[in-house]
Amino acid sequence: MTTPPNCPVCAMENTYQDGEQFICPDCAHEWSATALTVAEDSDALVVKDANGNLLADGDSVTINKDLKVKGSSITLKQGTKIKSIRLVAGDHDVECKIDGTAWMLKSQYLKKA
Repeated sequence: MTTPPNCPVCAMENTYQDGEQFICPDCAHEWSATALTVAEDSDALVVKDANGNLLADGDSVTINKDLKVKGSSITLKQGTKIKSIRLVAGDHDVECKIDGTAWMLKSQYLKKA
């Protein structure tokens, strides 16, 4: 017999299963077992490039337009190839290194290489 999962609302572990539902007696939250598996799958970060292709950690991308860096005279040039990107949550959803300098970029300005 497997132990039921912790409550997704209050994180208490004394939950129990009633048919197809899990119930938390501490906060009275009820959820279905299928909703739990969908929630676990939706934790994956979905990031798309300018063409709508899905990006993943470790992909190589190119910059599709010149990007001026705020507060600096640096411009990231169109066509610059970036290897081994890392996806992060937030407004700037791609973390990478260009010539040894760490950058946070928006995926809408990148194309999968």
